[in-house]
Amino acid sequence: MTGTAPRPPRRSTLLRATTVAAAAVPLCTAGWFGWQALDRSGPAGATAAASAPAADRTADDPAGAPLTPPVAPPPTADTPAAEAPTPAPTPSAPPETPAPPASAPASAPAAPATTGLAGRTVVLDPGHNPGNSAHTAEINRQVDIGNARKECDTTGTETNAGYTEADYTLDVSRRARAILVARGATVVLVQDGDRPWGPCIDERARTGTEAHADAAVSVHGDGGPAGGSGFHVIMPAKVVAGKADTSAIVEPSHRLGLLLRDRFHAATGEPYADYIANQGLDTRSDLGGLNLSTVPKVFIECGNMRNSTDAKRMTDPQWRQQAAQGIADALTAFLTTP
Repeated sequence: MTGTAPRPPRRSTLLRATTVAAAAVPLCTAGWFGWQALDRSGPAGATAAASAPAADRTADDPAGAPLTPPVAPPPTADTPAAEAPTPAPTPSAPPETPAPPASAPASAPAAPATTGLAGRTVVLDPGHNPGNSAHTAEINRQVDIGNARKECDTTGTETNAGYTEADYTLDVSRRARAILVARGATVVLVQDGDRPWGPCIDERARTGTEAHADAAVSVHGDGGPAGGSGFHVIMPAKVVAGKADTSAIVEPSHRLGLLLRDRFHAATGEPYADYIANQGLDTRSDLGGLNLSTVPKVFIECGNMRNSTDAKRMTDPQWRQQAAQGIADALTAFLTTP
């Protein structure tokens, strides 16, 4: 807000003329000069001191506070102290409490409301490993998944430009972990780029049990036909065979799968897969990571890395952040909704 300060009183030219006359001529002559000044017909009345412009209020002044009055000039030889101009009276402050200064720091934003994930544990399983291709003997070893035997792990797929599924899954999992930790959850990654290969699919499933996790999500990118696009979620079928028993996790895993499909679609805009699954959902009994899990768990194939449109999305860091957001939102909804 800006304003104009009160105009300082003019120093009368009459005083200056009278002072000079009193020192130079008899009192009667000085009286004559004073009469001339009053009549404004003599040289003493021909000029007047110009008033200084008033300063505007600055941003540091409290809104509504009175402006500082001008300071009267000190007495000079031409102006005796007794005749110095009297400063203008300072206006009294308004009865209202002045508003805070414009430069006062803004109050800190309120902390976001808790989502209730404190005390909850989540396992994120980044599919494959960037080092798997250098350890083919280890990852080709067969492991028991209850109703069959399968390779310990695979190398995964990649885009035509060479961006690997293993790099994608690890990046998205780390991003989702950051979101979930900020919401109070304990997050365990099956591998965090800290292993030369693997782990095997049976160990990936066992991580949820050992962590006493409330839920688990395995993150993947698909290697489907180049003409197909979209994402889908894989849920466990009921398998009771050998060391596998998914009876207790089928229903909660199905609920988690529905939430993941809906939240991922909302966060990324990615359509449901048009080359596999049904409305973005699939149920399988041949995945060791699901067959051997004892906690609710699903897989998500975030897109088809062999499709140019999906590959463009999945190589974009901003889109990967949205993918992580969708995964984190689904887990949050699963863990906070009865």
